[in-house]
Amino acid sequence: MKKPVVIVLAVVVLLAAGCGGWWWYHSQQDKPLTLYGNVDIRTLNMSFRVGGRLASLAVDEGDAIAAGQTLGELDKAPYQNALLQAQAGVSVAQAQYDLMQAGYRDEEVAQAAAAVKQAQAAYDYAQNFFARQQGLWKSRTVSANDLENARSSRDQALASLKSAQDKLRQYRSGNREQDIAQAKASLEQAQAQLAQAQLDLHDTTLVAPANGTLMTRAVEPGSMLSAGSTVLTLSLTRPVWVRAYIDETSLGDAKPGREVLLYTDGRPDKPYHGKIGFVSPTAEFTPKTVETPDLRTDLVYRLRIIVNDADDALRQGMPVTVSFDNGQRHE
Repeated sequence: MKKPVVIVLAVVVLLAAGCGGWWWYHSQQDKPLTLYGNVDIRTLNMSFRVGGRLASLAVDEGDAIAAGQTLGELDKAPYQNALLQAQAGVSVAQAQYDLMQAGYRDEEVAQAAAAVKQAQAAYDYAQNFFARQQGLWKSRTVSANDLENARSSRDQALASLKSAQDKLRQYRSGNREQDIAQAKASLEQAQAQLAQAQLDLHDTTLVAPANGTLMTRAVEPGSMLSAGSTVLTLSLTRPVWVRAYIDETSLGDAKPGREVLLYTDGRPDKPYHGKIGFVSPTAEFTPKTVETPDLRTDLVYRLRIIVNDADDALRQGMPVTVSFDNGQRHE
């Protein structure tokens, strides 16, 4: 082969290599960022706020659950009895409070006034008798002992008169403010006990707080449960997230609010639509579940991507490919 031909071939090879390198470089620059993650669906452990014997469960594993749906009930009898007792306590406290506020009846006031008149008459008689005994004592007609007995009777009659007068004043002025306040506090305490009894009875019914799918039925009717014991586990329908990880060099692409496409193996040609809702401020070592070889030993940042159009096909832990191919690549 002639030397000029060799030179030409070398130049062609170099040009081809340069063009190929240029094309590969720009193809990589224009290639959208792709991440790999997993579906993350939150679960909820449901339990009764009170304890007791489980009377019934209306759902089973795999059932679709609607928010507000009744899922199970405890035996209500003990809580119904407690409610009746609390209602009776309120009635007693209310009657006592009303009595304190109303004060004494007119008949009681009239009886107290009559007792004062009677005590007054007894005192007047004792006083007059003592005065006569004093006069007789001066003339030495009675003994000193008779005079002392008359004085003692007069003092007793005076004490009885003062007691009757005090009782009449009490009846006319009504109950003390402190007694009324104490009766009111007792009524409020009874009302609080009634409200708690009503709440306890209400809590014997287990109601679904959100839509979802029943994952676990942990107990069966007849079981004795303590307050807070897990009865059912619910997988929530919403929200559905994708947990993914991104390296620091691509962190500028993962801004909260950015829209991305989500692909699953079951529907590779029909992506879900998501939006980045959270970017961890702290770096961590790549979890073992991340499958890309170039990220296995790097420090990465966790992303939470909210799936806008999630359906029942997305399951907990399902692998997902996250594509940033939406015309918003970071410059």
